[in-house]
Amino acid sequence: MPGPVIDLSVYADETALLEGLRRRDPDACTCLMKRFTPLVYARALRLTGDPDEAEGVLQTTFIKVCEALPRFDGASSLSTWIYRIATNEGLMLLRQRRPRVDLDALAETLQPDDLPQANEMWSPDPLRAALNGELRNKIEQAIASLPEPLRLVLVLRDLEALSTEETAAHLGISPGAVKVRLHRARTRLREMLAHYLATHPEAETE
Repeated sequence: MPGPVIDLSVYADETALLEGLRRRDPDACTCLMKRFTPLVYARALRLTGDPDEAEGVLQTTFIKVCEALPRFDGASSLSTWIYRIATNEGLMLLRQRRPRVDLDALAETLQPDDLPQANEMWSPDPLRAALNGELRNKIEQAIASLPEPLRLVLVLRDLEALSTEETAAHLGISPGAVKVRLHRARTRLREMLAHYLATHPEAETE
């Protein structure tokens, strides 16, 4: 027998949903999960690159959200707060497996001026904008196929918009290593998507 249908329109926006959660409305938690599950799962999958691990991050994220909700002060939006918890849970999981590729030694030998500049099309804005449709899918697939050390830096810097220093602190590497990995990740993406963009020039400006 199917379960009850939860009407998400009961809460017009995040503020109303948060008020419902604090009042302990019966359907508020279900609405919270239905509203944010797809995006939290997508974020977890970008970080882990593994559907099963992303499911685990999704579950622990909502457990942590429910536990921490009484302490949420509203300094950021509810969505930003939830996504940051998901990011931290994903990173905590990944710290249990050490990266197989270590570029720290290379980074320490380079000065900032030695690092090649990434192509303009791989600046953070197009990645955060993540176009709808086919190009979005191509970008998601390309990100998922990156080696873990490169994927993590790209997600944190270009999608989470963390600073170089914040990314370095999250991953336990040097800022120089972050710059090297980010350049390599953007270059890999450019190479993987070059053929698609060459044959679909309209995709760059959709």
